[in-house]
Amino acid sequence: MSYTNPDPEPERTTGLEPGGGVPPGETPPAESSLPEAGPREVHNPTKGWAKAPLTLILLLVVLVAAGFLAYAIALML
Repeated sequence: MSYTNPDPEPERTTGLEPGGGVPPGETPPAESSLPEAGPREVHNPTKGWAKAPLTLILLLVVLVAAGFLAYAIALML
């Protein structure tokens, strides 16, 4: 890969004062992104919940719901 400088060139950028400053009321030039920035994607782990924690949470929800149902039935008798 070849490296490219992401900064704007002051000689070719309009609205810059000598030395690279921006006069009052002028919008500074946008900075381009860095093509080599960030980590290399060698390993891309999966996103989301693991099976064991999700199963335990669902089991807990079912048990709590069954408890409420049993309590409601006991109140009716």
